[in-house]
Amino acid sequence: MNEADRLRAAMRATESTAHAPLDLAAVVREGRRLRRRRRLAGTGAAGLVLAVAVAVPVALRPDGPPPQRPAEAITTGSVATPTTAPTASATPDARATPGSTDRKPVGTVVSSGIRYGDQERVFYFVPIGVPELPGVKIGLVAGRRDADGRLTPDLLINDVEGRDRHAGFHQIGYDQQGDRQVLPPVPTFGYFVGPATRIVGTVDGRQVPAELARWSVDPGVVIFWFEPTVLTPGVRLDGIVALDKRGERL
Repeated sequence: MNEADRLRAAMRATESTAHAPLDLAAVVREGRRLRRRRRLAGTGAAGLVLAVAVAVPVALRPDGPPPQRPAEAITTGSVATPTTAPTASATPDARATPGSTDRKPVGTVVSSGIRYGDQERVFYFVPIGVPELPGVKIGLVAGRRDADGRLTPDLLINDVEGRDRHAGFHQIGYDQQGDRQVLPPVPTFGYFVGPATRIVGTVDGRQVPAELARWSVDPGVVIFWFEPTVLTPGVRLDGIVALDKRGERL
């Protein structure tokens, strides 16, 4: 029975068999009751639709992954910035300070055979002191020696970490003057700790041999330098190796 049929039935129920007047109050009450039922039914239908709409995403992926966090909540691991390896001396590749003239050579001064008029290029070790580096006590100087034996330092190099006698290559000194040429060019030089009898550098694909001299204080320390005619002062090496007397790489 639909709502119209229910309303007609209510009207018939109020009719008297003697054709008395309709009970209007009863008809109105029944009409209000039917309208309330329609409103409740409408509200219920709307609520059901809303419930289905909310439930659909969950029903579609019941076993799916949980929602991803907002972008601002996602963290990434930090990447450590690599550090640059230190180079020669406390002031990398810096000219020796005037105070360096007060440092007396430790051991014999090595003559290179390279001359600038009445001066010659020499190499020698001097004592140094760096409080933060107890294992570094010597530095290598590229200097000049006058005819009267006076020494003039041009470039001092020393290790900036570890020990100054560890096996292998140590700091390498390069001429830093560029085009100024205030002083005679300083050949590329350095020292190696170990039984090296030959040291060879590489630059632009070609091999360049170094000159060698052993330190008088410790023969296991080999001072080396490259003749300016073989390697232009200031030109950086691409690589360098030390070989023993059998020609094997150290």
